Amino acid sequence: MEAHPTSTSLIKYLVWVLFIIILIQLLRKFFQKNLPNTSTRYKSQKGIEVIGYIILIFLTISYFTGNIKDFALAIGLLTAGITITLQELILSIAGSIYIFFVKVYTPGDRIEINGIKGDVIDIDSIYTTMMEIGEWVSSDNYSGRIVKLSNAFVFRGPIYNYSKDFPFIWDEFNLPIRYGSDLELTKKIIIEVATQELAGFVSASISKWKNVVDKYYIEDAQVEPTLAITMTDNWIQCNLRYIVDYKKRRYTKHLLNELIGQKIQETNGEVILASQTIEVIRIPNLTLEEKDKNPPNKA
Repeated sequence: MEAHPTSTSLIKYLVWVLFIIILIQLLRKFFQKNLPNTSTRYKSQKGIEVIGYIILIFLTISYFTGNIKDFALAIGLLTAGITITLQELILSIAGSIYIFFVKVYTPGDRIEINGIKGDVIDIDSIYTTMMEIGEWVSSDNYSGRIVKLSNAFVFRGPIYNYSKDFPFIWDEFNLPIRYGSDLELTKKIIIEVATQELAGFVSASISKWKNVVDKYYIEDAQVEPTLAITMTDNWIQCNLRYIVDYKKRRYTKHLLNELIGQKIQETNGEVILASQTIEVIRIPNLTLEEKDKNPPNKA
């Protein structure tokens, strides 16, 4: 009994697909072991993966357009079934193609997607792998967890990229200054320290921000440190806003606080940091009258 030509062709097609997938994996492992440079090794592995998928596409087209009776109907039914069953996988593959061509993010970028923030360490045909930042760890520090996210998430919500086009962010913090302090001296100290310590970030960000303005419909912004004063019930609040490299936000805030604090201490009381306290202005006078212990009897 002769095998049906459609079944024979489909088996040959699946064998070729399996052979190409195995070959891709072997070549990826070969490059992983024999290429010392991390960047070259990563790009070589991704290049082999892309070439393999291109070969699979051409192989599929060549089989699907062959002159085999009833093959088109069989493939149509198979495709419909695969689309319904594996819609999440198909959407993930479509997401990887979208990420690759649009360059939504690349390995090394710091992003936030689906509520998870971290550095992208790998992008394959299905998943984006990230080194997580935050959660139980304060500020922008690694938690130590490696997170894999489906590439389908690029179609489902916003993606925050900390490093694409403009690898700087604006940060700020508040300094409470006690009423009666020398306000002009306070402003001078804060601006001088910020200008001196942030000069490198400011100069590096100017050209980057110009590229952003030229590329997108956005107004120009001030990258130099700025100070805003607010009067509150308890103190004078000095809000310092500045630009910083997205990877150095925590250390820069620590350095600015430390240096500004040292300068304030050197003023010998002309500038005093405020704290949440309760000040008793005056204790009212109290008059106590002693009542007669033996009141008169009523008739």
